[in-house]
Amino acid sequence: MQTVVLAAGRGTRMRPLTDRQLKPMLPVAGRPLVAHTVEAAADAGASRVVLVVQPDDGSVSEFFGDEYAGVTLDYAVQTEQRGTADAVRAAAPHLDDAPFVVLNGDALYDHASLATLYDRAPAVGAFRVPDPSQYGVLLTDEAGERVTGVVEKPADPPSNLVNAGAYALPAAAKSWLDVDESERGELEFTDVLARACETSDVRPVAFERWLDVGRPWELLEANEWQLGELDGRVDGAVHADAELSGDVVVADGATVRSGVVIEGPAYVDSGATVGPNAYIRGSTYVGPEANVGHAVEVKNSVLMAGAHAGHLAYVGDSVLGRETNLGAGTKVANLRHDGADVQTLVKGDVVSTGRRKFGVVLGDGAKTGINTSLNAGVKLPTDGATRPGEVVLFDPDSEKGREARDGRGDE
Repeated sequence: MQTVVLAAGRGTRMRPLTDRQLKPMLPVAGRPLVAHTVEAAADAGASRVVLVVQPDDGSVSEFFGDEYAGVTLDYAVQTEQRGTADAVRAAAPHLDDAPFVVLNGDALYDHASLATLYDRAPAVGAFRVPDPSQYGVLLTDEAGERVTGVVEKPADPPSNLVNAGAYALPAAAKSWLDVDESERGELEFTDVLARACETSDVRPVAFERWLDVGRPWELLEANEWQLGELDGRVDGAVHADAELSGDVVVADGATVRSGVVIEGPAYVDSGATVGPNAYIRGSTYVGPEANVGHAVEVKNSVLMAGAHAGHLAYVGDSVLGRETNLGAGTKVANLRHDGADVQTLVKGDVVSTGRRKFGVVLGDGAKTGINTSLNAGVKLPTDGATRPGEVVLFDPDSEKGREARDGRGDE
């Protein structure tokens, strides 16, 4: 079935990681996030994929080319970011007069469940979550066999069954894309779903596993999921004195030096260097040309392309953007003393990550001075820097962070 994959999102909730790259192109276990979506679509039965992209960013087409995972690819340009219905409308001229599937390019889908969606069109993917108030909640008939509508982020959710952003719709849905602006000023594809529910029996397809990757800690979770499904292999150079256990991928062109211990699942990408005497554990991805040097411990983290932790550092449950650099002795805190979930700043609001352990997020080009200490939940902005010996307790963009920077905050 022809499939539209939405890959034009900037991802404001993922900042600073998306200041200079699209959210669907963030790395997950050695490939961009959206590549996992295309692979899932190919496995589910996609005959052709139309990727919706931005006009000023060629990173998606440069990565994918004309074919990927055995499926032919086309590209549609969304000239303005006006919402998901507008994105699908940009793809409509590329679609035949036949049923089609729409998938979000910033989500991970269980392949088997997605295949069921393809087989049961018209249908919508559904997933049960503990707190549905931050999602679009699906309304169904009493038997739960037919979707009757969707309610966006309700204060009092009617159920915990949420919209997983996967739709299999009839060809007629192409003519339903001219929707009105929502309250938040966007053209929502959920309005197209509502029209489909009025005209046909749209069935909910319960996904066994699904992840909406919208915030930095969800990028960690995405890597945990995908690294956990990898089979270990060694294509690069591994010193005889290094110790690898569990499923560890050492890609062609990567180097693991003497005294290194890597406990999988872990992925060391092409051009990356680990060691000597480094320790990597717990669902860690070391990106292309990244460096984990002497006496550095990295646990359950993502180091993007060119990230550098040269020596005597600890990085736990963190995401380091491209070309970041940790000065010697930099330490990351990833646990609160009271054991509560770590909080961080998202679009100006302090929110819970839902994780007992969460470290820091560094935007592209951020650097720390020697012996810097970064508190749990701190974000350093793109190209930001700390002074030698600096202790950063709060996100620099938060009120407490600004007070501390001005000398009025907690000592």
